[in-house]
Amino acid sequence: MTRARTVLVAGTASHVGKSTVAAGLCRLLADRGVDIAPFKAQNMSNNARAAASATDDGFGEVGVSQYVQARAARTPATTDHNPVLLKPRGDGESQLVLDGEAVAHVAAGNYYETHWERARATAAAAHDRLARDHDVVVAEGAGSVAEINLQHRDLANLETARFADADVLLVGDIERGGVFASLVGALELVPDDVRERVAGAVITKFRGDRSLLEPGLEEFEARTGVPVVGVLPHDDPGLPEEDSLGIPDRGETGVLGADDGVDDARTVTVAVPRLPRASNVTDVEPLARVPGVRVRFQPLDAPPSADAVLLTGTKNTADDAVAAREAGLFEELQAFDGPVVGLCGGYQLLGERLVGAAVESTGDVDRIPGAGLLPVETRFSADKTVAAVERDLRGCGPLAGADGPVVGYEIHMGDSRLLGDADRPFDGEGAARGDVLGTYLHGLFENRHARAAFVERVYESAGQQRPAAAHERPSPHDAAAALVADLDLEPLGL
Repeated sequence: MTRARTVLVAGTASHVGKSTVAAGLCRLLADRGVDIAPFKAQNMSNNARAAASATDDGFGEVGVSQYVQARAARTPATTDHNPVLLKPRGDGESQLVLDGEAVAHVAAGNYYETHWERARATAAAAHDRLARDHDVVVAEGAGSVAEINLQHRDLANLETARFADADVLLVGDIERGGVFASLVGALELVPDDVRERVAGAVITKFRGDRSLLEPGLEEFEARTGVPVVGVLPHDDPGLPEEDSLGIPDRGETGVLGADDGVDDARTVTVAVPRLPRASNVTDVEPLARVPGVRVRFQPLDAPPSADAVLLTGTKNTADDAVAAREAGLFEELQAFDGPVVGLCGGYQLLGERLVGAAVESTGDVDRIPGAGLLPVETRFSADKTVAAVERDLRGCGPLAGADGPVVGYEIHMGDSRLLGDADRPFDGEGAARGDVLGTYLHGLFENRHARAAFVERVYESAGQQRPAAAHERPSPHDAAAALVADLDLEPLGL
């Protein structure tokens, strides 16, 4: 049986554009009729999605980038696309997810002592299954390929290059400055067997006149023997962030969607209080792609002086409930006159109380009051729900008029039940009362009709008129493919 060719998109550092290049290659090659599979041996992110398990009949968790890359490749997402996932819990500890299933909570040092060999075997087996079933595997590395302190246990980069027999595409970011030093330094520091696999280099986020860069490209190639297969312009195709680097820290404010050309007088703002243990914050990004909508991440204690409020998921609802109450957020929400939506952990926070919730900061298991905006009680147990779902939405509250099917996924601890009268917008799941809605459905705003209904409601509540003929940006997958369309793929055998 023919084994797939694997290309490892490795980087000189974090945030140099690896995910964008990988997603762009997946869509570009898929559109050329190539059977593509994305892969990342080990990921660290709290932005996870539900994908079909490759080892049983259920569902498991994968990092958001591999879920997005699977969609770019036009193939169903499976846990083989990201077989090892570390979800940070704070204080140097992460939840370890293997083949989509949470298996342990581990400290950074203990992980390498007690779980790394198992993780490597899990990743290699997942890649083997993908290589048997597809023509090309586009693997994404993590961080820098040249971390010399980690070379004996670098699963996402060096070990992937080896067990996948991969050609390596090295990515460097020119916006940071020193791109040639970064590329040359990375080539000098990687082990010889991996250095021999580097088939090409890509420079990302370039602004200006390409001719001014030519002397550097020529000297780089002469020094290293590695061809520069492309220089990508500075552009953001709108792919979801893999981790929290793209959103502001808890004490800072940052705005998404501010560069769409809509006059400030015709815009609305959705405030997103920055929960200390926020997860799946990518749920808000589809809103930021709508012209005229500003998504503002803000400190937990900042008043929600906006047109709507959205509470994201959280890795620990109990601790974030305590933090939200102490910061005065619940009182602010109770006084807020506008649409409020809570997703997953945010839904739980909007309820009356949390029962059996473990507060890590105190070690107590307690009944914790929520914001009291929805007549809901959430009870916690050791069970975890992970599933891809499709439901019929009966639009109400902030989603009035959005009737029809919606798809998404659930990843949560705890189950919520109604304590009083409320609408049930999602086939009996979720709750809505007045202009407040909560649901466990991640990916809600990726559904066009749900997104459009919410935006219309926000404009209506704000007394604003939505900009005429406002069109959303094109598919981020197609935009990423256009970004990498001029890469010379011949050195990679593609």
